[in-house]
Amino acid sequence: MDSVLEKIKKVIDGDIEVGEEIKPYWHDTSLFEIKPSAVLFPKNVQDIKKIVSIVSNHKKANPNLSITARSAGTDMSGGAINDSYILEFGRYMNKMGKVENQAVHAQPGIYYRDFEKSTLSQGRMIMPSYPASRDLAAIGGMVINNCGGEKSLTYGKIEKFVEELSVVLADGNEYILKPLSKKQLDIKMSEDSYEGKLYKQLFILLDDNYDIIKSAKPRVTKNSTGYKLWDIWDKKTQIFDLTQLLVGSQGTLGLMTDVKLRLVKNPKHSGVLVGYARDLQHMGEIIQILKKHNPTAIEAFDEHTVGFAFRFFLKFRQDIGWWGLIKTAFRLIPDALILMRGIPKMIFMASFDDDEYDVIKQKLDTLKKDIDIKHWRITTEEAETEQDSERFWMMRRKSFKLLRDNVGGGKHTAPFIDDCVVPPENIAKFWPEIKEILDRYDLLYTIAGHLGDGNFHIIPLMKLSDKKERAKIEPVLREVIALVKKYDGVISGEHNDGLIRSPFLEDIYGKRIVNLFKEVKQILDPENIFNPHKKTDSSWKYSEAHIRDHF
Repeated sequence: MDSVLEKIKKVIDGDIEVGEEIKPYWHDTSLFEIKPSAVLFPKNVQDIKKIVSIVSNHKKANPNLSITARSAGTDMSGGAINDSYILEFGRYMNKMGKVENQAVHAQPGIYYRDFEKSTLSQGRMIMPSYPASRDLAAIGGMVINNCGGEKSLTYGKIEKFVEELSVVLADGNEYILKPLSKKQLDIKMSEDSYEGKLYKQLFILLDDNYDIIKSAKPRVTKNSTGYKLWDIWDKKTQIFDLTQLLVGSQGTLGLMTDVKLRLVKNPKHSGVLVGYARDLQHMGEIIQILKKHNPTAIEAFDEHTVGFAFRFFLKFRQDIGWWGLIKTAFRLIPDALILMRGIPKMIFMASFDDDEYDVIKQKLDTLKKDIDIKHWRITTEEAETEQDSERFWMMRRKSFKLLRDNVGGGKHTAPFIDDCVVPPENIAKFWPEIKEILDRYDLLYTIAGHLGDGNFHIIPLMKLSDKKERAKIEPVLREVIALVKKYDGVISGEHNDGLIRSPFLEDIYGKRIVNLFKEVKQILDPENIFNPHKKTDSSWKYSEAHIRDHF
């Protein structure tokens, strides 16, 4: 154990692990591998403050020292790995409070599945912007990556539900961030303190560059690229909200210790209309019809996802048990009969929620009629209850884990173009063009995503031990980025930048905006303590050197 770790060990209540026992922390669910020097498990905020202070004091003598936050370790962009210290929240900092005034406090290490179970038991309340990986994700990663999911079409991303954030910043102290009026901001900026100076520097930067920052905001409903500078200072409302800078920052500006999340009532019933489209000729019109009916969610997945779901069907028993598997198998019989006509090019799902079953039934019937009357090559099916629709949600929510665990043949999930977003009106043109790129490079892949937001998760399945396969990553990535830019999109709607997309932020935003990102990083983290090689100090050379060649 090095001398810095020895000093940390003497002053914290939590644990420190090194050596072979930390091998699981070499990876998240990305295609990267980095060996950390140690994993730290803080028990409380005081531990975190001490760790940050010691690292800060020794940074000049040890330039490679840094801290990367990690909760569930399910990050798909390489955001939760690092060659120095990993700060793991899941072991101890996994508590939450009671629901009060339709809001609740939670620590970063609590799994969303446990969080939701608790809020549902306290009055059927939920935080609806959960990701598809809702059973695997933790609150810390959800906030710091600015997650979204199937219900973001209606509710927006988690950025809309964060009321307060507690963070430890580079000076080693904890601060509570929340929206401030201009009067409150002026008081804050007048203080001769670390916090006061920080607020003043950020306000000047944002106010002086107000117009260019506002014009740089992507024209999509989901975005987890860069820093959300355009959502901090609003001249019209005179609100300055620093939580919006930390949400989506991927732990590069400070360490979140607590979040206060707004909750909403969970409707009693839900139902889904499923459509099996045998060609993509009318995709643009399909999306228009679906959105006109205002569903809670519009999801979609391609024929490859369907094929893998059926191939690995028995694996679902690990989550729902044998009896649940048998019941699901009987519910799949209508789907199997439909699929006998040929696997469709796309399956889409429009979900409706309401407290009244009859309302859902009416909405499903009306939407089905509007699609069926077109006589397109689409077969529709109603799943009128949550139980009936579960088979479709299983395919959608568990597809990535199924692929990651079961591909075989030396191939593995390679999420490097996994989170593209384009405005929904551009999907009809974007979809065939991106498939052309993937097919031209002879990639096996699946596509699933949030059709209503234009957000697609494209997962190539690659043999990364093969140099020829690895050589495809950069050119495919660059072509996809250019295509996304062509259609006014961004390269991450939910999964953030990490090691895979950070080197290409300038391709999306241009040099001027990226330089503003760098100025913000310099203000909050001048010594680059927090999660290096992501966002502003990244390089493709570094990232490429850490792509895994074995799993």
